[in-house]
Amino acid sequence: MSSPLPIRHGVAPSYIWLQKGAWKTVIEFLIHRFPEVGDEVWLDRLNRGEVVDEAGNALTVTSPYFWGQRIFYYRELSNETPIPFEEKILFQDQHILVVDKPHFLPVIPTGRFLHETLLVRLKNKLDLPELSPIHRLDRETAGVMIFSTNQTSRGAYQSLFQQRNVSKEYQAIAPHLSSYTAPFTYRSLMVPGTPFFRMQEIPGIPNSETHIEVMEQCGNISRYRLQPLTGKKHQLRVHLAALGVPIINDAFYPIALPCKADDISQPLQLLAHSIRFIDPITRSERFFETELKLSWR
Repeated sequence: MSSPLPIRHGVAPSYIWLQKGAWKTVIEFLIHRFPEVGDEVWLDRLNRGEVVDEAGNALTVTSPYFWGQRIFYYRELSNETPIPFEEKILFQDQHILVVDKPHFLPVIPTGRFLHETLLVRLKNKLDLPELSPIHRLDRETAGVMIFSTNQTSRGAYQSLFQQRNVSKEYQAIAPHLSSYTAPFTYRSLMVPGTPFFRMQEIPGIPNSETHIEVMEQCGNISRYRLQPLTGKKHQLRVHLAALGVPIINDAFYPIALPCKADDISQPLQLLAHSIRFIDPITRSERFFETELKLSWR
């Protein structure tokens, strides 16, 4: 989907379709649709010519509202807290970029994070406008993350994850699990929970599966090797919490704790340790391993 606005400082323009409604002007709709942005901000963006239609024509405060039209604009944040951790490039060729993502750094712009995201940082540092993540990694989780640098080959790498032709290993620090003989495989039916950002388990045919192994134990704490055989949101966090051994510093499971905002003193002890797959372009085996470590002892 092409945009009439270019990427700016690593940030791609956003867009929205104008829906049916009684608004007379575009700015009336924008103020109604995004009340948290504020009237003065939208007025300023329009005056700067940074809200445009599909043809790239700048809209003004008097531009009439036509439902079905698509408009483009740049998302902006007035105060974005810097995240004092740096990513590290592990590998790069003409098709993929492999990076060690630190804790607390979101992969893509979302909510109160825009420039302080892995994608935008890398676009700015490496001048890679087509950069796009191939898979997910929670903001709270650190470790190996793979990006596509080439739009023509992107689908081949995305298919690896969609068809589960990737072997992923995570490591986690959590209370020792004494009621199971590891290694074992845990399965459950996971569905969206409450609040909206959490997942939950319910009775039914399992749709999530994790292989769990204790690597070592120190007192009542253990380091686990986790191999997700499915890719549900928060799967590893939900499964260990369900077993009675929630991951150390997990603010979502088993219960959602108050938002820690910009507190970076207690990183979730979950690490995307390695990824292995057969490269769809070169047909050679690829193996990438993090250089980060968890707070084990």
